[in-house]
Amino acid sequence: MNSKYIKENANDTVHHLEYNAERSHLIIPEYGRHLQKLIDQATKIEDDVERNKAAKYIIQVMGSLNPHLRDVPDFQHKLWDQIFIMSDFKLVADSPYPIPSREVLQLKPDVLKYPQNFPKYRYYGNNIKYMIDVANKWEDGEMKNALVKVIANHMKKSYLSWNKDTVKDDVIFEHLYELSDGKLNLLQSTEELLNTTDLLRTNKRVSNKITPVGQPKILSNKNLKTGKPKPFIKNNNPK
Repeated sequence: MNSKYIKENANDTVHHLEYNAERSHLIIPEYGRHLQKLIDQATKIEDDVERNKAAKYIIQVMGSLNPHLRDVPDFQHKLWDQIFIMSDFKLVADSPYPIPSREVLQLKPDVLKYPQNFPKYRYYGNNIKYMIDVANKWEDGEMKNALVKVIANHMKKSYLSWNKDTVKDDVIFEHLYELSDGKLNLLQSTEELLNTTDLLRTNKRVSNKITPVGQPKILSNKNLKTGKPKPFIKNNNPK
């Protein structure tokens, strides 16, 4: 009987199934397992000429998988680096670019130093503290007084954004005095800040500027043109 028509044993077929848990780890899984197997086969080729041909062919296949990146500068350089990385740096081929090393890729960047600020009144933000420090360095005069007034009004606006309720100016002056280390003293001043109603109206107007994309605007009746409908005139002139 021809071996072509020999029925396979079902138990043997199930026994030779290859599960993902038993397969080797994919270094760059975006390219798939078939390309990983091609690279593993090219690594084992003993002939230098054939091995270089296989490496160049694999580079072409990798480029065809990402046609939208062909116009990116140094795209070929990136492909050559990836083929060496996927071969676990075992592939020996004549690359037109410097061959990367395992030590360089395993280098970790320096840890970024994020500013750790823990202000007492967080609803004012860090910019208010920065503005207060700048005002402390200015000489006394009209410019400094104007800047201090702007800072106090902005503090009141930030306070109302956090606590949507009325706040007395004395509370803002006390916080300003505390945050400035006693250098900006408006406790005994007769200066009046902006009205709470106006600040709340400003905050509401700013929040309403951001509307979801595609949401239709509601037109009021005032914007609609009113008038009597035009009478229908029948055209008796035949064409």
